[in-house]
Amino acid sequence: MPVETGTRGRLSRHAMAYVLAGGRGSRLMELTDRRAKPAVYFGGKTRIIDFALSNALNSGIRRIGVATQYKAHSLIRHLSRGWTFLRPERNESFDILPASQRVSETMWYLGTADAVYQNIDIIEAYDVEYIVLLAGDHIYKMDYELMLQQHVDQRADVTVGCLEVAREQATGFGVMHVDDEDRIIDFVEKPKNPPAMPGKPESSLASMGIYVFNTKFLLDELRRDAADPGSSHDFGKDIIPHIVKNGKAVAHHFSRSCVRSEAESGPYWRDVGTVDAYWEANIDLTAVVPDLDLYDRDWPIWTYSELAPPAKFVHDEDGRRGQAVSSLVSGGCIISGASLRRTLLFTGVRVNSYSHIEGAVILPYADVGRGARLSRVIVDAAVQIPEGLVVGEDPELDARRFRRTEKGVCLITQPMIDRLRG
Repeated sequence: MPVETGTRGRLSRHAMAYVLAGGRGSRLMELTDRRAKPAVYFGGKTRIIDFALSNALNSGIRRIGVATQYKAHSLIRHLSRGWTFLRPERNESFDILPASQRVSETMWYLGTADAVYQNIDIIEAYDVEYIVLLAGDHIYKMDYELMLQQHVDQRADVTVGCLEVAREQATGFGVMHVDDEDRIIDFVEKPKNPPAMPGKPESSLASMGIYVFNTKFLLDELRRDAADPGSSHDFGKDIIPHIVKNGKAVAHHFSRSCVRSEAESGPYWRDVGTVDAYWEANIDLTAVVPDLDLYDRDWPIWTYSELAPPAKFVHDEDGRRGQAVSSLVSGGCIISGASLRRTLLFTGVRVNSYSHIEGAVILPYADVGRGARLSRVIVDAAVQIPEGLVVGEDPELDARRFRRTEKGVCLITQPMIDRLRG
């Protein structure tokens, strides 16, 4: 368990983290055929949701709820295995909150706000003063205690975590228009012409999907919204715009609370919601000094970690040498007379002799057959790559056989391999 130091945890002791983890993640294509986006593997050992949960834990929050919905089995299994060490007898709690038609026998979660509203009785039972509402599908390190402190200091009705982005990139976000004191005076969802930041005409403030509320205020707003037949029951579309117009909404800049080690040059936040973005964020970790430091012992990323033997590299002869350069290799992997470069292997991957792998993200327990040549690929979990398969050298052939992106990354799943053998 993390140890609190200094004043950390002063406000977080009175807060609950509520993680919205029900997203479909459809832009990740076949990677989310069997799992929700927050359950997608990332970084060699973790799942995407582990970042939001670790931020909460490291910030001193000891009451956590996770709302799940679509294709939730692998996510619930991961949470049950890796996150149930929080103990009620220590005034801690961890609840998994699947959409279970608790309000109506015909209603699943209708939107992000409804995913909280349907669990109001559970939230009230926690008797916490603040709710930190989180999206479970982004990669970043952040101290929520600092955001809680701003929320209290400015006596806000809602404090919205915001990220500075180039205006031309802001069209895919909810964008804040703020005054000189960071009070939000307008909130626009995915605008064609995003408002600029004060004094920064080329930048916009985009919502991170992170909100801090006083609990009573939030529950009152959720009840009001639930009674509105014209609402879509969504925070970005309904709740936040209503508070901007009728209350006090304040922007919290991510740069003020992002957690950085000495090795990290700037604030790091990634939405790995497309196949290209997912591949790039994972491969970036193979750099000598990556933008995201997973080795930061002061802010660990907690997860369920399988018991696995050390990685093993065998054979040492020309053309058949087990070796890896600029790569991350997890426990239980066997590199048997194969070569890796700029590659990330998750737990239990086997790469067989005479294979050459470059720029690959290979998920747990995949097996790469002899003589395969793979470059710029993502291989799904437990896929059996046939002997001699070549991917990444013939774009037209790749596009016929696999999911190939505009940037030339190929996603390979077992059904795609089975069709080749068909």
